[in-house]
Amino acid sequence: MSLISKAFAQQVDYSSYNRAIGLKAELYNNTLGGIVSYFLPYVLTLAGMILFGMLVAGGFSMLAGAADKEAQEKGKHMITNAFMGFIIIFLAYWIAQILQVIFKVSIVN
Repeated sequence: MSLISKAFAQQVDYSSYNRAIGLKAELYNNTLGGIVSYFLPYVLTLAGMILFGMLVAGGFSMLAGAADKEAQEKGKHMITNAFMGFIIIFLAYWIAQILQVIFKVSIVN
């Protein structure tokens, strides 16, 4: 029997297969805290990219419509809404951190 056939004939342990593809064990506990902790970094990253896109779009709208007051106001509202969304997301994360300390529950890792 060659070395290659011996390697393929070995038993494979599939019990850790889910961890091998990058899924955390906390997600399998089916707890709300585990699920939130798993998806929160991705949600915050996506929110940051949307914030950046809205800021760029609002600034471009203000620059492109320099002579048009309506375009200026539309750009100002877009930038204002982007910052308000950022503040809401930041406060939600901050409140989750405070609740984690007060109740000694792992919400955000």
